[in-house]
Amino acid sequence: MPAASPDVHALVLAAGYGRRFGADKRQARLPDGTPLLAASLARAARCFARVSVVLRPEDDPEGLGVPDGMGIVRCAEAARGMGHSLAAGARALADADGVALAVLLGDMPWLADATLVALAARAQARRIVFPRYQGERGHPVLFGRAFWPALANLKGDNGARALLQAHPEACLDLAVDDPGVLQDVDAPADLGAG
Repeated sequence: MPAASPDVHALVLAAGYGRRFGADKRQARLPDGTPLLAASLARAARCFARVSVVLRPEDDPEGLGVPDGMGIVRCAEAARGMGHSLAAGARALADADGVALAVLLGDMPWLADATLVALAARAQARRIVFPRYQGERGHPVLFGRAFWPALANLKGDNGARALLQAHPEACLDLAVDDPGVLQDVDAPADLGAG
């Protein structure tokens, strides 16, 4: 699978605490033995030429399976919610080249490569692109460069939901045949979902 458009930088959010899971789910094992975060990062690296991951300040990237050479963003306010992690990533990449930022979640390892490539192909500077599976909006969401400053100012635990609601004219949903866009890991039982 060739890398997606070099104009899209992937940002994997992995600084959350996964309190509902009961342990650090980033190191939980999928049925094939691969750690959850490592599987999600490998998928992103296959599909995007440039990938960065948002971690907590105290995290050991090697221990979490972050490949050498992958960009690392530390989020001091990770405990305050996903909005803070996303903002930290957007600030860190503010001067990076690229037309769009693909925001992936570190607990979604079952995304199809073809879905990521198709989303990246539709990225534009003034567009927000996301997948839709059987009528339901999924992840990842690709934010055109015009929205990066707004991402850099997010707070709280709602991520960028308000940004999508404020800019319906910029939103493009892509129907995909990929249940992986809806499958995340919230509890140990979810590890076998893929």
